[in-house]
Amino acid sequence: MAKLKDLKHSQEIIESYLQDDLDQELSPAELARHLRHVHKSDVDLFIDYVKQLSSESLGDVAIELPDHILKDVIEEISPEQLKDAIEELESDDATDLLQNIEDINEEKAQELFDSLDDEYQEDIKRLRRYDDEEAGAYMQTEVFVAKVEEKISDAIARLKQMKEEGEIENIYRLFVVDDYETLRFSIPLEDLITSDFSLTFKALVEKAPEDEYQPIFARDDDTIDSVIETVENYDLSVVPVIDYQGRLVGRITADDIHDIIQENATEQIYNLAGVNDEAEEENTLFEAGKSRAMWLFLNLFTAIVASLVIGIFDETIQAYVALAVLMPIVASMGGNAGTQTLTVTVRQLALGDIDFQNAKSTIVKEVSIAGINGVIFALVMGAIAFLWFHEAMLGVVIGLSMVINLLCAGLFGALIPLTLKRLDIDPAVGSTVLLTTVTDVVGFFSFLGLAQWILLG
Repeated sequence: MAKLKDLKHSQEIIESYLQDDLDQELSPAELARHLRHVHKSDVDLFIDYVKQLSSESLGDVAIELPDHILKDVIEEISPEQLKDAIEELESDDATDLLQNIEDINEEKAQELFDSLDDEYQEDIKRLRRYDDEEAGAYMQTEVFVAKVEEKISDAIARLKQMKEEGEIENIYRLFVVDDYETLRFSIPLEDLITSDFSLTFKALVEKAPEDEYQPIFARDDDTIDSVIETVENYDLSVVPVIDYQGRLVGRITADDIHDIIQENATEQIYNLAGVNDEAEEENTLFEAGKSRAMWLFLNLFTAIVASLVIGIFDETIQAYVALAVLMPIVASMGGNAGTQTLTVTVRQLALGDIDFQNAKSTIVKEVSIAGINGVIFALVMGAIAFLWFHEAMLGVVIGLSMVINLLCAGLFGALIPLTLKRLDIDPAVGSTVLLTTVTDVVGFFSFLGLAQWILLG
């Protein structure tokens, strides 16, 4: 009943949007969410709604759809409508949408690309030359530009015309270039509209304080992580992108940076849990289940390794049954402590705060924290074990094991993601499984080994 109610709500929202009868604007992400809800229950109705979207809305929504739903869109929507939708997008979004379509149907993507205007094709080809980690792959080529000798009034008139024709949006700054397209100045829009319109940009800059309009920029071959850091450090709304000759080639806006950060964060969270983010967006149980099963299979292998360690000390456990009651506590505490360290380290790596060369202070800090906590909880658990089983040396055994395992958890919780990063492997992928293996094996081996040596030796 609740699902039916939610479906009716989504239908009402979409129909109100199509009739232009909404009290407030609906974002592409919200509209896509309601359309996904309809798609789950009625694909034909979903297609009917999509066909009614304007070209601008269709392009914005298509970017937000997962592949299994986008597949239905490209199969049912006419090539002409898809072409118009792509051309309504900014160059970076158009490139992303074509890439998504290519992942589903290469022939369809090529057909759509060939139907685009020559200028649009050139923009897309230029953006696709960049690697996924380069800033150029995330920039848009639509930029508000003026020449040094141009009058401010002429630039404002041109901006008005571009806005009316829908050629550009989200304007925060005007970028001033010389005759060779080299980036010279970056002028906030608020300064532009409050200045003397009769001045040239050269005169405006000369009247301003020194370095007032010096641009903070990114190179097209910089990593996108460094661009994110620049945006955060300088609180920028837009970053101009230049090539190796200093020529202005595009811009990256703050909303694009926000999307990248959100995507990276989502991917990190999923990977830490051993879940594939793309598979989870699919609507089929098979795809999501297959992705999770691979990691569960690896986890099963590591669990068997830990069980083999326990098997080495089977006679010790039989002789001292209390060990079987207490040993999961040691492994669990080590696992939790390691996960804390792992999470902090992966986050610092993602933000670019540390790498393998300058990680010594991080490792020392994490091991120190783990060691202090190990001593504290060793005393707590030692006392509990003594009161529980009335055996003082049992408290010593679990206390020493707790310290050893938490120290290892702190050390390997930092070392594992750092090592994976150095090997060019995503530190979030597989770190949890590897760390769990270490804390389980060290926890069981240290606890049972110490028990055999101290209690039964």
